[in-house]
Amino acid sequence: MKNALVIIPTYNEIENICDIVKAVFTETSNFDVLIVDDNSPDGTASNVIDLQKKFPDTLFLEVRNKKSGLGTAYIHGFKWALKRNYAYICEMDADFSHNPKDLVRLYQECHENGADVAIGSRYKEGVNVINWDMKRLLLSYFASKYVRFITRMNIADTTAGFVCYKRKVLETINLDSIKFVGYAFQIEMKFKAYLRQFKIQEISVIFTDRTKGTSKMDGSIISEAVFGVIVMKIKSLFQKK
Repeated sequence: MKNALVIIPTYNEIENICDIVKAVFTETSNFDVLIVDDNSPDGTASNVIDLQKKFPDTLFLEVRNKKSGLGTAYIHGFKWALKRNYAYICEMDADFSHNPKDLVRLYQECHENGADVAIGSRYKEGVNVINWDMKRLLLSYFASKYVRFITRMNIADTTAGFVCYKRKVLETINLDSIKFVGYAFQIEMKFKAYLRQFKIQEISVIFTDRTKGTSKMDGSIISEAVFGVIVMKIKSLFQKK
């Protein structure tokens, strides 16, 4: 077992899953990979099972009963990782929007440079997003600005989903208390780490929109982030860290 794990949640990612797993193992020898699949009807899990024959000791699969949200998939993966004593746990999408080459940079930011949380940031140095239409780009960019204003976190990309956590961060946060299940989950995890005064660092990465498969973004995810962040901030004012 390696000392680091990358968690990749999947739902109908049969077009990407084999390529992304192979890419991770090509770029780094530091990581094991855990796929958390929400019982994809397209057979994503079956492809992972076939791929485990090639990577029997480094590729793992957890299949849940149904589609239950990005946040709960990551919480499932975090708990799985903590039981197996990984020192570093990363989140990454299956669709190549996150470059597997950057995993090493996130790992090094925690392992060598002292960060407790390392964020692959689209907005740390300008706007590093490829192939998004202007509407989606502006929505994402100003969502991060909005979250930063409400929470006062000094983080340029508050909604980023490409993150490396030191084990102690996930051990300290009560994972069962995480409320958000969509993309706002990423905001809540950063906010919990921020309240506990963990060292959060951003490294600039280039985000490339998927070329295969279908985006999972919808209106309910956006409303969860917009209204949920205000509630999250207000509650934090009345709770002990």
